[in-house]
Amino acid sequence: MTPLVLIHGLMGGSRQWQGQIEALSGVACIALDLPGFGENADVAPLSDIDGFARWALATLSERGVTQFHLLGHSMGGMVAQQMVAVAPERVKSLVLYGTGAQGVLPGRFETIETSKARAQADGAQSTARRIAATWFLEREEAPAYASCAQIAQASSIGAILGGLDAMNGWSGTAHLGRITAPTLVVCGDHDRTYSWEQTQALWRGIAGADLAVLPHCSHAAHLEKPALFNAVLQGFLSDQSSGRMISNTSRTAV
Repeated sequence: MTPLVLIHGLMGGSRQWQGQIEALSGVACIALDLPGFGENADVAPLSDIDGFARWALATLSERGVTQFHLLGHSMGGMVAQQMVAVAPERVKSLVLYGTGAQGVLPGRFETIETSKARAQADGAQSTARRIAATWFLEREEAPAYASCAQIAQASSIGAILGGLDAMNGWSGTAHLGRITAPTLVVCGDHDRTYSWEQTQALWRGIAGADLAVLPHCSHAAHLEKPALFNAVLQGFLSDQSSGRMISNTSRTAV
């Protein structure tokens, strides 16, 4: 069975995917913790997307995983795009969720330079709580905020700054037209981190990509509307198992 590899974003971790792992019965899931984050918070952080991508590919090779379905969220979506660029033959299908192909994040709730300055001034834990709140439509009042913020607070200031630098120094726009794996682009309709223009660029730039826009969600749709997110993901993976090709014919609002 081809596994699904899940890659979290900045200040994320594998534990954020527990709801998806439990819902995807019959699907082998591998949730990675990138260096400096989650369960790998004590590992030396990286500061470039290509480094994260090559680390993920090497880690999967060490586990004997040669081919896989791939889901990347936020910064993890950039890592996923870079993994496809480096080793396209290994990726059976691709889910790009709450992400984009421009690392400078135009339209973000604040610039990356502002986030770096505030992180250095406020410290890692305060930064983790503050930014995690922007991932939810209801901010700190969201039911999943507390557990998400707890995972984010495991990140060191070095990991946070390294991740911000990694995003800011990366662009995947030149690679979009080379992605041939069946692709689903997912976003929340009120994402404060990635603008609609970023989402649209992925959807339009990847041949045959499909799009799911989840209503009344911000950046952490898989935690805000898990049943809906899981249904969309399950449907896409089922299509891949059955060999059905997804066509890029219309915007799909769920």
